[in-house]
Amino acid sequence: MSIYLDFNPPLVLASKSPRRQQLLRELGFNFTIKAKDTDESYPENLSPEDVPSFLAIKKAKALLNEVEDEIIIASDTIVVLEKTILGKPKDYDHAYEMISNLSGKTHQVITGVCLLNKTKQVVFSDTTQVKLKNLSKEEIDYYIKRCKPFDKAGAYGIQEWLGMAAIERIEGSYFNVMGLPTHKLYTELLKFNQ
Repeated sequence: MSIYLDFNPPLVLASKSPRRQQLLRELGFNFTIKAKDTDESYPENLSPEDVPSFLAIKKAKALLNEVEDEIIIASDTIVVLEKTILGKPKDYDHAYEMISNLSGKTHQVITGVCLLNKTKQVVFSDTTQVKLKNLSKEEIDYYIKRCKPFDKAGAYGIQEWLGMAAIERIEGSYFNVMGLPTHKLYTELLKFNQ
């Protein structure tokens, strides 16, 4: 059963991601979807921890002229391994290289979120530590061919086969790794209108 929290003004999710849409829906909020393709470049001197928030603000501001009094929710998720940002893989070989590098190591998943309307902006982020087991070549190949993770930062989705079979430990929010720190988002949304 959903408690659907109707906001006045209403919520707009600036994301085409089915995972983010699912999480926001399951969190109990009513919303519409209005996503715009946005340039995802960022200043080279920005620390990895600040990149997702910078991009979330960019995505939210891209929609500001297309809303009236709605609250825009925009977010961006990155995977960081040894201070290097792993974006979305370009193809099979790139995905294979990323997962091989993540194999047997701990990495960080950072999601930045921007809540924005015409008069107010709130930005926050969350970090989850994720440890993958050592993966064989066959396991990596199987995952990429089966799940085609080309739309995912770091070339994997925690809710897919790799997450089920290969994640040994996580510290922090599971949902943050899926693409939304739901616990923080829920609290910040309830506060936003006060």
